This record gives sequence, structure tokens and C-alpha cells, in this order.
Amino acid sequence: MFQVTPRLKLMRLFFDNRPRAFANIQGNADYPDVSGFAFFYEAPGGGILIEAEVFGLPDLGRMDTPVFYAFHLHENGDCSGRFEKTGGHYNPGNVMHPYHAGDFPPLMSNNRYAWLAFYDAALSLHDVIGKSIVIHENADDFKTQPSGGAGEKIGCGVIRSTEDIRNA
Repeated sequence: MFQVTPRLKLMRLFFDNRPRAFANIQGNADYPDVSGFAFFYEAPGGGILIEAEVFGLPDLGRMDTPVFYAFHLHENGDCSGRFEKTGGHYNPGNVMHPYHAGDFPPLMSNNRYAWLAFYDAALSLHDVIGKSIVIHENADDFKTQPSGGAGEKIGCGVIRSTEDIRNA
């Protein structure tokens, strides 16, 4: 029996292909092959749908098994240098890791490529625009404070409104 579920409403956002914000992800000097995009869609009824597609992840010679990378929303939209100005995880509730609003599911890379999509009911476009998406060299262990032992920031993108691009 066919029934309309929230999944179908969220999938419609992909088919319409009208994200309201995006980040162009680039690697740092040690990881120049890392590149990709994150797209942010306003979900019906509130929250946002987040989609990321990333290429050139290092995978450290493990081409035949999945490799996980921490994927976080950081508080500052500054991806200069080695991404040291991104600040900490976005954490408006001042809660312990892994309960920050900026703690996202990990990227799972296969052969240096990762695609991820998830729904976050707690965030809005207003919350993410002007902040940064960061990819770390390690998986998030979901316990080490304050950032899950994620290690070096290897990829970063500032989140911008698609309206800014249209009006430029």
C-alpha cells in the first residue's frame, strides 16, 4: 500500500533542485584534492534537509573498505588558512558533545567519494548561513570532548544563501 510519508516530501526537495543555501567545500594545503558541495533545503513543516557530495577524500590507502570522516557545522564562516578560524562546533545550547547542533552524521567515503543526505528538525536556514561546514581527517568517536577526537580540519566551505548568488 502506498502512503505519503515525510521521506517523500523531503525527496521532492531534491527533485525540485532548489537549495536555499550552499557551501563550496575545498581542501586545505595538505589535502588539495578534497572538493565538493553541501546544499541546504528548507523542509516543509520546519527544519532543513542537508545534502553533501565530496570528492578526493584521502582514504589513506583503504580503497576497498569504507572510510568515515567527521562532518560538522562550525560557528564561524571563515575557511582561510588551515581553517583555524572556523571556531568550534555550532553549539547554541552549550551542551556536551555529541549533542551540539553542529554535530552531523559522518561522511562515509568509498574510493575517495562520499554522498550524504539527512534531515535536521532543530536547524533552520537562519542558523546555518554564514557558518562553515568542516570535514575532519578522522571519524567522530561521539564521546571525546569537545569535538569527538575528529582531528585536523581537511575540508571547509562557508555556507551562503543562494539569494546572495542570484543578487550578485
